[in-house]
Amino acid sequence: MDYQKNSMSRIADKVGKLPVGMRSRVLSLLFGRLVPFLSTSGIRFEQVGHSSLTVSIRNQRKVQNHIKGVHAAAMALLAETASGFVVGMNVPDDKLMLLKSMKVNYIKRAQGNMRAVATLSDAQIHAMYDTDKGDVLVDVSVTDESGESPVICEMVWAWVPKKRPQ
Repeated sequence: MDYQKNSMSRIADKVGKLPVGMRSRVLSLLFGRLVPFLSTSGIRFEQVGHSSLTVSIRNQRKVQNHIKGVHAAAMALLAETASGFVVGMNVPDDKLMLLKSMKVNYIKRAQGNMRAVATLSDAQIHAMYDTDKGDVLVDVSVTDESGESPVICEMVWAWVPKKRPQ
């Protein structure tokens, strides 16, 4: 599929030309400027694309709960970030994206570092360009160091025109 470019995907394209070892750090820094809370949490952008996006968070003190695991809110942030940025890679610049709903079910204790992978289908991406407003349920998988999913998430993102009709 030929993906259309927007401001976020142009940033990712430029960073993609850097040496592999620098990409994650630079993407995390630049996207952290777009959403300052991401820098606070220490979320890292590992892989950024139009149909798939991967972020991670290390199990370190600033994001831990009382049992020294990644805090429940940090796990939700990880899923929200992955799903939001994969949508952000596709929503045209004349549209505003908003989180419409977030459902998070915690099913087991997490172990170690966490990773979230969010994906969109070609049909979902086309809808963002073909309709003025709509919403999409983003498939997002959150796993821990064991490879298991301690949390199951449903993230629904909406888009609307930036300028309201007169």
